[in-house]
Amino acid sequence: MQTAAFFDLDRTLLRGASGPAFSAAMKAEGLLPDRSIPGEALVFKVFDVIGETIPSMIATRQMARAAAGWERARVQAAGRAAAAELVDAVPGFARQQIAHHRSLGHPVVMATTSPHDLVEPLAKALGMEAVIATRYGEVDGRYDGSIDGHFVWGPGKLAAVRDWAAANDVDVSRSYAYSDSVYDVPLLGAVAHPTAVNPDPRLQVLAMIRRWPVKHFDVPAAVPKVAGIEPQRALQMLAQPELFPWVRFDLDGADLLPRQGPAIIVANHRSYFDPLAIGYAMGRVDRPVRFLGKKEVFDAPLVGQVVAAMGGIRVDRGSGSDEPLALAAEALGAGEAVVIMPQGTIPRGRALFDPELKGRWGAAKLARMTGAPVVPIGLWGTERVWPRSSRTPDVLAIGHPPTVRIRVGRPVSLAGRSLDADTKRIMAAIVDLLPEEARVRREPTPDELARALPAGHRGEPGAEDARRPGSD
Repeated sequence: MQTAAFFDLDRTLLRGASGPAFSAAMKAEGLLPDRSIPGEALVFKVFDVIGETIPSMIATRQMARAAAGWERARVQAAGRAAAAELVDAVPGFARQQIAHHRSLGHPVVMATTSPHDLVEPLAKALGMEAVIATRYGEVDGRYDGSIDGHFVWGPGKLAAVRDWAAANDVDVSRSYAYSDSVYDVPLLGAVAHPTAVNPDPRLQVLAMIRRWPVKHFDVPAAVPKVAGIEPQRALQMLAQPELFPWVRFDLDGADLLPRQGPAIIVANHRSYFDPLAIGYAMGRVDRPVRFLGKKEVFDAPLVGQVVAAMGGIRVDRGSGSDEPLALAAEALGAGEAVVIMPQGTIPRGRALFDPELKGRWGAAKLARMTGAPVVPIGLWGTERVWPRSSRTPDVLAIGHPPTVRIRVGRPVSLAGRSLDADTKRIMAAIVDLLPEEARVRREPTPDELARALPAGHRGEPGAEDARRPGSD
């Protein structure tokens, strides 16, 4: 017998409710009054926040009676129109999960309470093999006000899944199920591999007790969400200049940052403050980013957990593994933005003042693997906010805050002839975004050199610092 994967729709494959799209499509077909239904928007908003409730499901069941007399063909047309909108709203990680099951030969099935004729076009657009959904009774091409078979909710969803499985040589007890709702516990408890996706509060608790995995298809696997918000977005909402009186931000070119779709963000590295500066810039276009970072950061107590919760991708340079690039490619495939600092680490000593930026080829290789655009950012002044010599940023510089200059450029045109050549193009694009003083070779002052060395460094900075750019 086969193993199948069953996916709920609302708040699982979709971030929220499908209802607004279906309602708009049915109004366009003349099935519903072409006006706002009192309380409709509030009902959908409540559903987005807390999920299914018994009153909402009672109302959903009564829709079969309200639909009596509707032409089935017009409902199907509304479903096709809504699918054209909803298919683009399915998060990238949900698509990857569907693709993963298909690669294993698992039939992928949408199992939802919603009317079959409305959701079937979306399931087909997602490449699903079957739909298990509530079917309305029909006479002569019109709904008759009844439900044909199971009302696919709670125990009724499990019963409908078992009926379909029996007819399709599928073993439910070996299968997978994904849902957000505590009312889908009968199905989740019947399969070998249950997953709570964007769970409602009660399912969140139950998943913890039963040790079921919890996922959110709109963020990478290791990123948690609290009240529907991932930590990085919460921080971006707080990242207002007024909350950073010890630093001034000078940002230009934010309109060149992609607001959606995959993007590789590359920047020079001058300070531990650089990720915050990039996060500030990305916050202007309201999207999170996934940073590739050294394993030492992830291994640090507390800091490592915070970085992982932000969607950071661990890089162990000594291992030679391609796993970090594979994880970055997976994030890009899901439509995420990934940040790479090609220099790898903060140049120390005289290397920090070298006008020629030397980069590793990870960003170029990732661009070749994925076809994602490479967007350069030039950073300047972050080393004054948080110098290499300090273990913390200078938050006391309120009376004389340094300015962090952030410049965003157009995507880098890569020739693709070699990774080295493309890396040089990337680094040149970053240099072009730096101020004129960054392109002039000069001898740094003793104080500047001291600030460019790690905290606790002993001895005078010397020539070895210039010979080993990027070393730690």
